[in-house]
Amino acid sequence: MEGPSRGSWVAADEVLAEVLPDVDARNLAGELFAIGEAVDGNAKLRRSLADPSRDAGPKRAMVRTLFDSRVSPQAVRVLETVASGRWRTDRDMVDALERLGVDAVLAAAEKDGVLDQVEDELFRFERLVAADHELSTAISRREVDPQRRAQLVVDLLAGRALPDTVWLAQRPVLHPRGRKYSAAIWAQLKIAAKRREQITAIVTSAVELDAGQRDRLAAGLTKLYGRNVFVTVVVDPDVLGGLRVRIGDEVIDGTVRRRLEDVRRSMGTA
Repeated sequence: MEGPSRGSWVAADEVLAEVLPDVDARNLAGELFAIGEAVDGNAKLRRSLADPSRDAGPKRAMVRTLFDSRVSPQAVRVLETVASGRWRTDRDMVDALERLGVDAVLAAAEKDGVLDQVEDELFRFERLVAADHELSTAISRREVDPQRRAQLVVDLLAGRALPDTVWLAQRPVLHPRGRKYSAAIWAQLKIAAKRREQITAIVTSAVELDAGQRDRLAAGLTKLYGRNVFVTVVVDPDVLGGLRVRIGDEVIDGTVRRRLEDVRRSMGTA
């Protein structure tokens, strides 16, 4: 988020951190998702809450009037903070509510010790969808009922992923707000990485790495970058051997395929 929206987001995120220890984080996430959908679906309410020309007091009063009897006091407190902010656009405000809900789900996963697993499962599912054009189309077809498309996500992940992963994987289908599916999942992954205050390395290998290999690779990358590094492994037999590591825009390619390509280029220019 940019401009005034960034400061408003930080304030809301701080309030979320304050209320999380006192609530069931998953229940709070559900409330924040529902609030976001309600606000997004009512243009008059959305513009009123995001209007920078209105004082915070009346907007807080509006929040209490509309939501006090419907959601928990903690959810109302978060929404009051959101409504009190100064947002560059009303879309930024709705985005903030979605991000807060995602962060609450991830906080619950972190408390249960499964945050790494949720992040890895989300990443793998996004890669599966991105690699299959028919599946990507089926999930993204707006003329098809969102509930049917969300059920497709549930069916694909049944028995293969944690409930938190399934919940988050459905969100961009049920409430897309004009976003492409992959972009929305990557936004969730960024929130997860921020929660763990570390960077994510996407490692491509010809074979699956065992836990010890992953740990050693993570330790080496952590030492190299001076920050905790979470390793996600993609298996691609085409690399033949070695590893390709992508962190953000930086790529470290030590694969056999890359070395062969370098040799071919050298021979072609000799």
